[in-house]
Amino acid sequence: MVWDDKTFTCGELVEQTLAFQAQTAAMAPPGSIVGVLVSYSFPCVALFLALALNRNIIIPLSREAVQKHDDYTAIGKVQYIVSLDDQGRVRVSVRSSEDFNCVLYDRLRSLKHNGLVLFSSGSSGPPKGVVHDLDRFAEAYSAPGKSLRTLIFLQMDHIGGINTLLYNLRNGGTLVMPGSRLPEAICRCIQENRVELLPTSPTFLNLMVLSGMTSRYDLSSLKLITYGTEPMPAGTLKRIQSLLPHVRFKQTYGLSETGILQTKSRDDGSLWVKVGGKGFDVKIKNNRLWIKSRYAMLGYLNADSPFEADGYINTRDMVEQDGEWLKILGRESELINVGGSKVFPAEVESVLLTMPGVEDVMVHGLANSLTGQVVAAKIKTGEAITLSEFKLRMRQFCKDRLESYKIPVKVEISKEILYSERFKKKRTSV
Repeated sequence: MVWDDKTFTCGELVEQTLAFQAQTAAMAPPGSIVGVLVSYSFPCVALFLALALNRNIIIPLSREAVQKHDDYTAIGKVQYIVSLDDQGRVRVSVRSSEDFNCVLYDRLRSLKHNGLVLFSSGSSGPPKGVVHDLDRFAEAYSAPGKSLRTLIFLQMDHIGGINTLLYNLRNGGTLVMPGSRLPEAICRCIQENRVELLPTSPTFLNLMVLSGMTSRYDLSSLKLITYGTEPMPAGTLKRIQSLLPHVRFKQTYGLSETGILQTKSRDDGSLWVKVGGKGFDVKIKNNRLWIKSRYAMLGYLNADSPFEADGYINTRDMVEQDGEWLKILGRESELINVGGSKVFPAEVESVLLTMPGVEDVMVHGLANSLTGQVVAAKIKTGEAITLSEFKLRMRQFCKDRLESYKIPVKVEISKEILYSERFKKKRTSV
């Protein structure tokens, strides 16, 4: 691992993990529910592994999502909060001594397995507490893979961040941990550490394009960029490919509820993908993607079980199908219904992102008494422009690129960022 300009070996990780385990075992007994304050660092990884060895039920709490911690700890019924001080020493505080009656937690304790609780982004409703049997979840990484120098981008409270960690631990790769997730810091980190793999999101790749940093730093070591968490705008993919022609691009797919599936892109410039792999079965029903996973969650803490009788979960992702190939169109909850005509936000965003002067865009549905909904958009521009002037330009730009009902009716010029701490669009629908 490379962190804070220092390199750590596997032996050092084992030593630190065992030291943390000895410190936490007495203060947070096996089977207890532990919220752990994390940001990707060498000591935080060791602390996570120590709690796993201790058979705790672990709830990672990212320092970047501190405003959500109260909700997460309440939903998760956290008993202890574990953190590291500035000197790297373990601190354990008692949040509740109550022994909560929870069927999912009791199941883990009866098996003497450790647990992992992740939370959905809440982009289409309140966050759901997703409970995994971490012992079973880790079985997905039993098969050997590639050993690469990987920049870890998504945090430990995200299924993608856990996936990057476990995959690299299994395959002896090098994990490079950046001090910041700003485009310049990421590009500098790639250059200085000869990073080969960057797993990230379409939103961040758009920020990389806008920053101009791809030409200021030597990114020749990069072999592969994987992207997921949200639909990729075709325009963003085309632009980042033109800036990094030597890099292969691969779409990924997974849910907190199911784990990360294996994928194969039709080609680098295509949004068509095959999903599945060992331990996963997929089917399409009513243009929705359904997944059955051997590594699926045990259930939700604060919602009804989504499992069908046959074990499948409706992902709520709408797809197009071309034989074995799928194109992810977006979540069912994000679909905009304009007088019976369906509009996917990602399609409109993809067009608007190619419009000169547009830096970012978030499209959503807005209630309308005549049509049910209309298309609305928040726009972040890189130039001083009035709203009326922008709307005129936008209509001219979109008239030959989008059907009329897909062109935003309500437009807001925003100075705020339009994405969450997980670098995913913050959608609203009214």
